[in-house]
Amino acid sequence: MSSREPDRVEWESGLEVKVVYGPEDVAGSGGDAGIGRPGEYPFTRGIHPSMYRSRPFTMRQYSGFGTAAETHERFLFLIEQGNTGLNVAFDLPTQCGLDSDDPMAEGEVGRVGMAVDSLADMEEAFADIPLNEITVSLTINGAAVPILAMYFAMARKRNYDLATLRGNSQNDILKEFIGRGTWIFPVEASIKLVGDTIEYCAQNAPRYSPVSVCGYHIRESGATPAQEMAYGLAIAKAYLDHSLERGLDVNRVARGLTFNFDVFGDLWEQVCKFRAGRRLWAKTLKEQYGVTDPKAMHMRMIAGGGGGGLTIEQPENNIMRGAYYALASALSGTQTMALCSYDEAYTIPTEHAAKLSLRTMQLLVHEVGLADTVDPLAGSYFIETMTNEMEAEMVRLMNKLDAEGGIVAAVAEGRIQAEVNRQAYERERRIAAGEVKKVGVNLYREEEEDRAVAMHPYRREEADAQLDRLRAIRAGRDAAAVATALDELRAAAGEGRNVMPAAVDAVEAYATVGEVCGALRDVFGSYNEPIRF
Repeated sequence: MSSREPDRVEWESGLEVKVVYGPEDVAGSGGDAGIGRPGEYPFTRGIHPSMYRSRPFTMRQYSGFGTAAETHERFLFLIEQGNTGLNVAFDLPTQCGLDSDDPMAEGEVGRVGMAVDSLADMEEAFADIPLNEITVSLTINGAAVPILAMYFAMARKRNYDLATLRGNSQNDILKEFIGRGTWIFPVEASIKLVGDTIEYCAQNAPRYSPVSVCGYHIRESGATPAQEMAYGLAIAKAYLDHSLERGLDVNRVARGLTFNFDVFGDLWEQVCKFRAGRRLWAKTLKEQYGVTDPKAMHMRMIAGGGGGGLTIEQPENNIMRGAYYALASALSGTQTMALCSYDEAYTIPTEHAAKLSLRTMQLLVHEVGLADTVDPLAGSYFIETMTNEMEAEMVRLMNKLDAEGGIVAAVAEGRIQAEVNRQAYERERRIAAGEVKKVGVNLYREEEEDRAVAMHPYRREEADAQLDRLRAIRAGRDAAAVATALDELRAAAGEGRNVMPAAVDAVEAYATVGEVCGALRDVFGSYNEPIRF
């Protein structure tokens, strides 16, 4: 969100906005040589020549709650309403590598996403859904190994060739240390496991993207838009570096990386950050890594409305906020859009709210004209100047990180976390003080007797049903086969081998998420967050 004073406007990234722009501003900021054409290096104007004229952005709403059966119903509803991809939410126990009957899971089973304990849950959630037609995003990080193993095992049981599957897993553990907290293993071990999934997909599922670098949560945690992009690109470089140490082909690994970014705040700042970030990523891959495949230089991204911009106050205003976030995302050249729903400041999206968000995206394509032409803001003195300035700010931030030992060291030592937390506090302080304007919060406030938001219910009986299902799975499986598979998983981890083949074998024997993560924890240990004052 911009800071606006009578004689000064400054973006959250720290860039000042002038009253008016001309060609001299473009020239002074670096010129127009980097604009290029859509579909051509450095991809400032988009990664495809005709962008949405040939294929609109994928509409992939974030969904999942309760049991696999409930989530399956929501998947079918969204597909029926026109969703062209699925973005799967998992509950906190699953995200943290815990089974539903773990004492730490009490009260959280199925609350903020789908509860997954075993392969049986994955099979039920995706029953009758054509995996070779629908792209599936698995929003999982610390427990990515067992969840990705279950997805592939489920696909194999249904006789899909893994090489035909498209989609991605979030699997960005570094941003978990920065922005969310669902880590399990120490930093270096966590990166090793990300590398295992990258290597496994390169060899077995080349069209499936094993990592979606997630600046989204870094932004939601307090980072500026420029930091969101700079830290996201630095994280992508860390995974790329690790993969190259394994001897993997740089072009193949780069093609498998996708990005998940946030959209809220000043519309123009969002557009410029994406155009600048897309260009910077292509230049980084070509100039620093020697990437030669133009498609490997693409920044393939999901960019949708961020829940961090929504308010509890006057919740129906969030419908309009979401529409402008969707507009910014489309103007920025996203490949996939997942739009926040107006009730997300209160609850996980209800069916009604999710459908409104889907209709918003469909309106952009079919009525508002966002699919008519590519990068319609290109050539604007303002947009091109600020795109150049945003790129320069991202480069500055990335160079500073490198000079201080790199992103992995900064995360392991808690330095980035401390900076993002400080900024989050400062942002909330400025909103409370009225220095940053927020409609309905510190501007145009009104007494609200009834905020018309239907809460998504948490049903204890569904959690109990999940526990019954888990007990039945454990009673009906071959316990000796599970134990053998888990021993092999420990051996693979201890010997430094890729753990994914052993993980797939374990989940095919119906080992649970908690058991797989427990076996890996036996070898790698657990992460202890640094204490910083």
